[in-house]
Amino acid sequence: MDRPDWDEYFMEMAELAAKRATCLRRKVGAVLVKNKKVLATGYNGAPMNIEHCESTGCLREKMEVPSGERHEICRGVHAEQNLVAQAAIHGVKTENSIVYCTHQPCIICTKILINAGVKKIYFKNSYSDKFAENLLKKSNIEFIKYNN
Repeated sequence: MDRPDWDEYFMEMAELAAKRATCLRRKVGAVLVKNKKVLATGYNGAPMNIEHCESTGCLREKMEVPSGERHEICRGVHAEQNLVAQAAIHGVKTENSIVYCTHQPCIICTKILINAGVKKIYFKNSYSDKFAENLLKKSNIEFIKYNN
């Protein structure tokens, strides 16, 4: 029997969540975990009750905005942002939790995860953001590249 360890189990959940993403550029999923229990999940896409980019097209593509720049020119909410929002809607404490992400969090999501009290972040795909990495080091959050 090929039973996954906990990290593999939760990372596979993040990958499953990413399949729900509606972003045309990058499909991202995230899972919030505490004491080996899933607290919330998130994926990237438009806010609730707002038309998705799959229907409207990607504004950033139309404007030729490079990846990693001008995050505000996007109708999508990042997976990590949706993760924290879902926890808040359901009254779930995020302090001392672990996040499993399919992609390295951007600087905006990094700041949100720091303020949410996350203690550890596993990510599978790199997204070079030195500023975010520096903030994580200063915040003492464990930041781990997941290799399966």
